[in-house]
Amino acid sequence: MSSLHICSLSRLEETVENTSASHVVTLLSDAAGVRRPQGISEERHLRLIASDITQAMDGHILPGTEHVERLIAFVRAWDRAAPMVIHCWAGISRSTAAAYIAASVLNPNLDEEDLAHRLRAAAPSATPNPRLIALADSLLNREGRMRAAIAAIGRGADAFEGTPFELSYS
Repeated sequence: MSSLHICSLSRLEETVENTSASHVVTLLSDAAGVRRPQGISEERHLRLIASDITQAMDGHILPGTEHVERLIAFVRAWDRAAPMVIHCWAGISRSTAAAYIAASVLNPNLDEEDLAHRLRAAAPSATPNPRLIALADSLLNREGRMRAAIAAIGRGADAFEGTPFELSYS
Protein backbone atom coordinates (compact mmCIF):
# COMPACT_ATOMS: atom_id res chain seq x y z
CA MET A 1 0.00 0.00 0.00
CA SER A 2 1.38 3.36 -1.00
CA SER A 3 0.81 6.80 0.46
CA LEU A 4 -0.89 10.14 -0.14
CA HIS A 5 1.30 13.26 -0.11
CA ILE A 6 -0.13 16.77 -0.08
CA CYS A 7 1.63 19.99 -1.06
CA SER A 8 1.35 23.42 -2.64
CA LEU A 9 2.00 24.16 -6.31
CA SER A 10 5.40 25.64 -5.47
CA ARG A 11 6.46 22.36 -3.81
CA LEU A 12 4.98 20.01 -6.45
CA GLU A 13 8.15 19.10 -8.37
CA GLU A 14 10.20 18.41 -5.24
CA THR A 15 7.38 16.44 -3.57
CA VAL A 16 6.93 14.21 -6.62
CA GLU A 17 10.68 13.69 -6.81
CA ASN A 18 11.15 13.08 -3.06
CA THR A 19 8.29 10.56 -2.87
CA SER A 20 8.82 8.85 -6.26
CA ALA A 21 5.11 9.42 -6.90
CA SER A 22 3.43 7.88 -9.93
CA HIS A 23 0.15 9.84 -9.79
CA VAL A 24 -0.69 13.52 -9.32
CA VAL A 25 -3.94 15.37 -8.65
CA THR A 26 -3.95 19.09 -9.47
CA LEU A 27 -6.73 21.30 -8.07
CA LEU A 28 -6.42 24.86 -9.35
CA SER A 29 -8.55 27.66 -10.75
CA ASP A 30 -6.42 27.64 -13.89
CA ALA A 31 -3.92 24.88 -14.55
CA ALA A 32 -2.95 26.06 -18.03
CA GLY A 33 0.57 26.99 -16.96
CA VAL A 34 1.16 24.00 -14.70
CA ARG A 35 3.72 21.61 -16.10
CA ARG A 36 3.14 17.94 -15.47
CA PRO A 37 5.98 16.79 -13.21
CA GLN A 38 8.74 14.76 -14.80
CA GLY A 39 8.00 11.04 -14.69
CA ILE A 40 4.22 11.49 -14.48
CA SER A 41 2.37 10.35 -17.60
CA GLU A 42 -0.69 12.22 -18.85
CA GLU A 43 -3.09 9.45 -17.81
CA ARG A 44 -1.67 9.56 -14.27
CA HIS A 45 -2.26 13.30 -13.86
CA LEU A 46 -5.77 14.41 -12.94
CA ARG A 47 -6.43 18.13 -13.44
CA LEU A 48 -9.48 19.46 -11.65
CA ILE A 49 -10.18 23.07 -12.53
CA ALA A 50 -12.17 24.72 -9.74
CA SER A 51 -11.80 27.76 -7.53
CA ASP A 52 -11.35 27.52 -3.77
CA ILE A 53 -14.87 28.75 -3.05
CA THR A 54 -18.00 27.34 -1.39
CA GLN A 55 -20.70 29.21 -3.32
CA ALA A 56 -21.04 30.58 -6.84
CA MET A 57 -19.07 33.76 -7.58
CA ASP A 58 -18.71 35.62 -10.86
CA GLY A 59 -15.45 34.81 -12.59
CA HIS A 60 -14.86 31.63 -10.56
CA ILE A 61 -15.53 27.94 -11.08
CA LEU A 62 -17.57 26.44 -8.25
CA PRO A 63 -16.41 22.92 -7.31
CA GLY A 64 -19.15 20.56 -8.46
CA THR A 65 -20.23 16.95 -8.31
CA GLU A 66 -18.35 16.20 -11.54
CA HIS A 67 -15.05 17.29 -9.95
CA VAL A 68 -15.52 14.97 -6.99
CA GLU A 69 -16.74 12.11 -9.18
CA ARG A 70 -13.60 12.42 -11.30
CA LEU A 71 -11.42 12.49 -8.16
CA ILE A 72 -13.11 9.39 -6.74
CA ALA A 73 -12.73 7.50 -10.03
CA PHE A 74 -9.06 8.49 -10.32
CA VAL A 75 -8.30 7.39 -6.76
CA ARG A 76 -10.13 4.08 -7.24
CA ALA A 77 -8.12 3.39 -10.43
CA TRP A 78 -4.77 4.11 -8.71
CA ASP A 79 -2.79 0.88 -8.37
CA ARG A 80 -1.01 2.11 -5.21
CA ALA A 81 2.34 0.79 -6.47
CA ALA A 82 3.86 4.23 -5.83
CA PRO A 83 2.66 7.33 -3.94
CA MET A 84 0.10 9.85 -5.13
CA VAL A 85 0.67 13.59 -4.74
CA ILE A 86 -2.30 15.91 -4.35
CA HIS A 87 -1.73 19.64 -4.66
CA CYS A 88 -3.51 22.95 -4.98
CA TRP A 89 -2.19 26.51 -4.98
CA ALA A 90 -1.30 26.75 -1.27
CA GLY A 91 -1.63 23.15 -0.07
CA ILE A 92 -4.22 24.19 2.52
CA SER A 93 -7.82 23.90 1.28
CA ARG A 94 -8.62 22.09 -1.98
CA SER A 95 -5.74 19.63 -1.70
CA THR A 96 -6.44 18.77 1.94
CA ALA A 97 -10.12 18.22 1.09
CA ALA A 98 -9.11 15.99 -1.84
CA ALA A 99 -6.70 14.04 0.38
CA TYR A 100 -9.41 13.52 3.02
CA ILE A 101 -11.77 12.33 0.27
CA ALA A 102 -9.10 10.05 -1.24
CA ALA A 103 -8.33 8.47 2.13
CA SER A 104 -12.05 7.90 2.67
CA VAL A 105 -12.31 6.19 -0.72
CA LEU A 106 -9.20 4.06 -0.21
CA ASN A 107 -10.29 2.88 3.22
CA PRO A 108 -14.08 3.14 3.57
CA ASN A 109 -13.89 1.65 7.07
CA LEU A 110 -11.92 4.61 8.44
CA ASP A 111 -13.83 6.59 11.03
CA GLU A 112 -14.45 10.07 9.63
CA GLU A 113 -13.55 11.82 12.91
CA ASP A 114 -10.36 9.81 13.33
CA LEU A 115 -9.34 10.67 9.77
CA ALA A 116 -10.08 14.38 10.33
CA HIS A 117 -7.87 14.34 13.45
CA ARG A 118 -5.10 12.56 11.51
CA LEU A 119 -5.36 15.31 8.91
CA ARG A 120 -5.11 18.06 11.55
CA ALA A 121 -2.14 16.34 13.25
CA ALA A 122 -0.30 15.96 9.94
CA ALA A 123 -1.10 19.48 8.74
CA PRO A 124 -1.89 22.16 11.34
CA SER A 125 -2.82 24.62 8.55
CA ALA A 126 -5.23 22.23 6.80
CA THR A 127 -8.59 23.88 6.17
CA PRO A 128 -10.37 21.48 3.79
CA ASN A 129 -12.76 23.12 1.34
CA PRO A 130 -16.19 22.41 2.87
CA ARG A 131 -17.96 22.26 -0.50
CA LEU A 132 -15.69 19.49 -1.77
CA ILE A 133 -16.19 17.63 1.52
CA ALA A 134 -20.00 18.01 1.36
CA LEU A 135 -20.14 16.76 -2.22
CA ALA A 136 -18.00 13.73 -1.35
CA ASP A 137 -20.03 13.06 1.78
CA SER A 138 -23.12 12.78 -0.40
CA LEU A 139 -21.48 10.76 -3.20
CA LEU A 140 -19.92 8.32 -0.72
CA ASN A 141 -23.15 7.99 1.29
CA ARG A 142 -21.50 9.12 4.53
CA GLU A 143 -24.71 10.69 5.82
CA GLY A 144 -23.09 13.92 7.00
CA ARG A 145 -20.24 12.27 8.93
CA MET A 146 -17.50 13.68 6.68
CA ARG A 147 -18.96 17.19 6.87
CA ALA A 148 -19.33 16.99 10.66
CA ALA A 149 -15.80 15.65 11.18
CA ILE A 150 -14.19 18.40 9.10
CA ALA A 151 -16.35 21.07 10.76
CA ALA A 152 -15.28 19.73 14.16
CA ILE A 153 -11.56 20.25 13.49
CA GLY A 154 -12.28 23.82 12.40
CA ARG A 155 -10.07 26.19 10.52
CA GLY A 156 -6.39 25.40 10.50
CA ALA A 157 -3.58 27.62 11.66
CA ASP A 158 -3.03 30.72 9.53
CA ALA A 159 -0.45 30.13 6.82
CA PHE A 160 0.35 31.51 3.39
CA GLU A 161 1.41 28.05 2.25
CA GLY A 162 1.05 24.61 3.80
CA THR A 163 4.02 22.40 4.54
CA PRO A 164 4.10 19.19 2.49
CA PHE A 165 2.78 16.22 4.47
CA GLU A 166 1.67 12.61 4.23
CA LEU A 167 -1.81 11.44 5.16
CA SER A 168 -2.22 7.86 6.33
CA TYR A 169 -5.33 5.98 5.22
CA SER A 170 -4.58 2.60 6.77
